[in-house]
Amino acid sequence: MSKEARDTFPAEQALSERDALYLRQAIAVSRTARERGNRPFGAVIVAADGSVLQEAWNANMESGDCTAHAETSAVRLASPKFSREQLAGATLYSSGEPCVMCAGAIFWSNIRRVVFGIDAERLRVFRGERQEQRDAELSCRDVFDASPHAIECIGPALIDESSAPHVGHWKT
Repeated sequence: MSKEARDTFPAEQALSERDALYLRQAIAVSRTARERGNRPFGAVIVAADGSVLQEAWNANMESGDCTAHAETSAVRLASPKFSREQLAGATLYSSGEPCVMCAGAIFWSNIRRVVFGIDAERLRVFRGERQEQRDAELSCRDVFDASPHAIECIGPALIDESSAPHVGHWKT
């Protein structure tokens, strides 16, 4: 990849020690997804007090469910167990930038903070041009900006670490 191409990507954001810890946990979950034959994405929802409320990996291939993305699955599992107020104080950590569907699920769950690893632009390089690997080219920030309540969004972060599970996974 040329330097000019790299310069067009969003800049990496620094993280607090706590955010780095939980983002690394989401990245570890993404490796589990890949080991199970799925796309390498993981998500962890963490309460304000630091307790892990839920984690999930992408399960598209093993479940056959096109909506089984890591973030949507984590929200689907957490929302019946925790109140909207509890989720409002939580942070969702995602190994990759949430897609449009996942950003919508995050909005509907009332989670007000998201930290993600690899951004959608860098992911598109891994995915290549195969139609079945393409995504809707809309940033999660665009979805969050349309929300009537603020959703803090931090990322991309830990780019090299969050990119590693994607190396060699996608067909070009």
